[in-house]
Amino acid sequence: MADETVIVAGGCFWCTEAVFRDVIGVSAVESGYIGGTVPDPTYKQVCSGTTGHAEAIRVTFDTDAISLAEILDVFLGTHDPTQLNRQGGDVGTQYRSAVFPVGDGQREEAEAAIARWNAEHPGQRAVTTIEGPAPWYPAEDYHQEYWEGEGQRNPYCLAVIPPKLLKLRKSFQNKVRAPA
Repeated sequence: MADETVIVAGGCFWCTEAVFRDVIGVSAVESGYIGGTVPDPTYKQVCSGTTGHAEAIRVTFDTDAISLAEILDVFLGTHDPTQLNRQGGDVGTQYRSAVFPVGDGQREEAEAAIARWNAEHPGQRAVTTIEGPAPWYPAEDYHQEYWEGEGQRNPYCLAVIPPKLLKLRKSFQNKVRAPA
C-alpha cells in the first residue's frame, strides 16, 4: 500500500468530502482551507471572501487501488469545473475550482486531467486553476464528516450532495464503494 495525498477545491467542502468518502481506495478526507493570506483562518473569515482561501479537501488514497489521475477525473467529473469562483448558489473565490499539488508530479497530473476533461467536453472549458504550494489549515471539527452527521438534516446539503453522489455512481461505477 502506497498512500498519496492531494488537495482539491470544488466548491463547498461538505459536498466534495461526501463524494470522496465513497471512492474506493480513499482512506481519509479532511475538510479545510488553503490558498489564502490569513494564517489559521476560521470558517467565518473564509466565508467572508476576504482571506483568499478556498474551501478544500485533503484526500489521502492508496495508489495501489486508485491512481492520482483517477482521483482528479472523479474531482473534475463530480463538480462543475466551468464555473469561475462559484458552484451553483455558492459564489466567491472561496468556492473556486482548484488543485493544490502537494507532491512531485502532481502539477503535471493536474494539467493532464484538466486537458483530458476539456477534450472530453467539446465546447466547454474547465476554469480549474492549479495553485500552490500553500499552507493547509484543517477546518473546525464540526465540518469534518459533515454529510454523515448534520448534513443529512441540512436543506442545502440535501439539495446539493445527493445529485453529486448520483453523478459519482453513474460516471465512476467501478470506483465507488459498495453500500455499507
